[in-house]
Amino acid sequence: MATLNVKNLPDALYRKLQKRARERRRSVAQEVAVILEEAVGRQEPLSILELRGLGKDVWRGVEGAAHVDTERRAWD
Repeated sequence: MATLNVKNLPDALYRKLQKRARERRRSVAQEVAVILEEAVGRQEPLSILELRGLGKDVWRGVEGAAHVDTERRAWD
């Protein structure tokens, strides 16, 4: 696990961080890790709308119902 040292942190900010950690029953180091994870660790959720048009070149000219019927007949 990596180590992070923060220098020149204002005393007032450190006191706020200590208070926040104490309220959440965490160490200051744990609280900093949680704050950093919330700030940079999460990815934006993907939208299903980004899939629009995906594969349209592959399926161009194929009639969906006919393709499904062909596949179903192949199962027998």
